[in-house]
Amino acid sequence: MEKISNLNTEQQNPNTRKIDEMQTLEMLNAINNEDKLVALAVEKAIPKIAELVDKSFERLNSGGRIIYIGAGTSGRLGVLDSSECPPTYGVPPTLFTGIIAGGRDALVKAIEGAEDSKDLAVQDLKAANLSPNDTVIGIASSGRTPYAIGALEYAKEIGALTGAISAVENAAISKVADVAIETVTGAEAIMGSTRMKAGTAQKLVLNMISTSLMVKYGKVYDNLMIDVAPTNEKLVKRAHRIIAMATGCTEEEAALYLTDSGKNVKLAVCMAISKKDKASCEALLAENKGNVSKTIHILRS
Repeated sequence: MEKISNLNTEQQNPNTRKIDEMQTLEMLNAINNEDKLVALAVEKAIPKIAELVDKSFERLNSGGRIIYIGAGTSGRLGVLDSSECPPTYGVPPTLFTGIIAGGRDALVKAIEGAEDSKDLAVQDLKAANLSPNDTVIGIASSGRTPYAIGALEYAKEIGALTGAISAVENAAISKVADVAIETVTGAEAIMGSTRMKAGTAQKLVLNMISTSLMVKYGKVYDNLMIDVAPTNEKLVKRAHRIIAMATGCTEEEAALYLTDSGKNVKLAVCMAISKKDKASCEALLAENKGNVSKTIHILRS
């Protein structure tokens, strides 16, 4: 495995030398200038991101799940993205799963040694009842974290699809993944602090993967979160606006449709468009395998 000192992320950045002597404004501008490079690094990886989305969507349609797995910042970002999918798209909490080395305690404090164990990754995936229909995406800024590599090696044995997200060229984890995404963000503003540019790139890639999958899954109509779960006051108001924008009704009417639907936005939209009752709209959605976008387009045709 490549020495850590040779990794792109572990080099000293010439653009931020003497950052400890900079005034606040100069320091922030230096960091911001480095951050501007992140989206360009992600752009270069889009063909590989698309490949992973398309292949994992096939598994998703066969009853599979998306499992993010990593250690430290990488693991935390996977847990973050997976936890945001249910309220945003109304999917079961098991459809996207985030696993972090060291378990939930590692979300708020470092668990020493957890990232160095391949066996721990295998145990965690077994506990998650990994199946061949699942997609396992290993996240590792350095591309060499044993925990993430071990996870992909085991997933391949099971027959699951494997993807890797790293921030270095020719990453070790890329060699064990079916689809390897390398967002080469270069030296960090603070040497080795991969929670910065590398972490930002990972967040962007994870957003792209989960969002693209949910669009393809029929959870978006036009560019509206048509299956949002209205679990708090802000989301209830957003639901009213979404229903109104999707159907052309007033927000007051949208509120009534949301109530009649049992606070189910996709049903409320279908009811508003078709003027049919909740049970009839549930049947329409069932005919289209829950694909809200497809159902709405049929109702509008």
